[in-house]
Amino acid sequence: MQSVIHLISGDESEQKTALAIARNLLDDESGTIDDVAVVAQAGGIEAVTAGGEREEQVQSLMDDGVPFKACSNTLDVMNLDESDLIDGIETVPEGAVEVTRLENEGYAYMRP
Repeated sequence: MQSVIHLISGDESEQKTALAIARNLLDDESGTIDDVAVVAQAGGIEAVTAGGEREEQVQSLMDDGVPFKACSNTLDVMNLDESDLIDGIETVPEGAVEVTRLENEGYAYMRP
C-alpha cells in the first residue's frame, strides 16, 4: 500500500499531525505500507521551509526515505525560492496535480 499526505494547512497542529501520520505509516510493522509521500502546498509550505519548527521532523522522514514535494505555484505566491526550502525537498509545478497523479498511481490520499 502507498499513501500520500497532503500538507496544505498553515495550522501548526495540523502540520504536526500530518508529519506524525507519516512517521506512523513509515514505522508500521505489518509490512503492508510500501511507500509514503508528502506534498506541501498553500500554508503547508511552512512545514518544509528551512529554519522552520518542523525542519527536524521533515529531515528525519526524508532520511528514512519519505519524498517531500513542494508546490512551485505556492512558492511563487508566497515569494519564496527553492533555496528557502529544506535541502532535499523536490519541487513540482502544482501540488494538487502531483497529489492527483500519485492517487492515480494507487496512493491513498490522506489529509489531517
